[in-house]
Amino acid sequence: MAKKLLDQAREILRAKHYSYRTEQTYIHWMRRYILFHKKRHPIEMGSPEIQAFLLYLANKLNVSASTQNQALSALLFLYREVLHKELEPILLTKAKRPERIPTVLTRQEVLQIINHMTGVYKLMTQLLYGSGLRLMECLRLRVQDIDFNHRAIIVRDGKGQKDRIVPLPETIIPDLRRQIERVRLLHEEDLAAGHGEVYLPYALAQKYPNAARKLGWQYLFPASRLSQDPRPPSPGGRISTEQHPPQGQSTLRRHHVDPSALQRAIQEAALKSKIHKRVTAHTFRHSFATHLLQAGYDIRTVQELLGHKDIRTTMIYTHVLQHSGLKVKSPLDE
Repeated sequence: MAKKLLDQAREILRAKHYSYRTEQTYIHWMRRYILFHKKRHPIEMGSPEIQAFLLYLANKLNVSASTQNQALSALLFLYREVLHKELEPILLTKAKRPERIPTVLTRQEVLQIINHMTGVYKLMTQLLYGSGLRLMECLRLRVQDIDFNHRAIIVRDGKGQKDRIVPLPETIIPDLRRQIERVRLLHEEDLAAGHGEVYLPYALAQKYPNAARKLGWQYLFPASRLSQDPRPPSPGGRISTEQHPPQGQSTLRRHHVDPSALQRAIQEAALKSKIHKRVTAHTFRHSFATHLLQAGYDIRTVQELLGHKDIRTTMIYTHVLQHSGLKVKSPLDE
């Protein structure tokens, strides 16, 4: 029996090692595209129908350029990787994203927000700023990624599926050691209860059958409760392609902290600090980069630490410095 189209897409996404979040997003846009065209099969459609869908998103729903580009990427994947159908590229161009200067906090503002936080969320925010991590890079840290001897953090499989090394702030080492001890005790409780197995990426679970139960592979910031893995292992260690696995095949695991919980904690702390800028988790990464450039580090070093593929992405922070240090004096002050 032939597999349904979205099940085929899901299987190929996993075979190509796309993250679960990307998988969910791509399947979402594929489904919306099909429903928009009254459930016509995508093989019967092409560039004109994709363009009509993207125009609907932009003109009727007023989605941002980044959201529009996300939908386009999902549909290009559907046609190129699943249906193996060539499209007319002249009709499909990415929406131009507005060039905005990112919000950057001063060092004093960073400390104000952090001082209004406690516990694990404070520690995570210190890592966002102190190591320049993306939100999901912080949440996906494993115990073994912290290298106390070299004062470094290994960011594995970051954006673009690249590993990199970032500095480990000296000031949070005692708190990190305490956090790892909490993870160890929690992991021992899970093992005693017959659980304690964590999700491993790609084929690692098959290659190292016992690794998922080792302390080093546990998330540094684990969730407070166990949850059902949405992609349970099927026989042979491979990931099941079924959207809703049969009863009894799901695996109870302890995932990492939910990203929305950290975002809420940051927003509450910013509110208490009476800082009127728009503060998100990514604001601390922007601040990390800007403050390094202010301290005299060269742009190439900052690019490596941020994990940017293109130096032009990092150059935005030089614009931030120019914006915050204009030498032009207002004629009114004359």
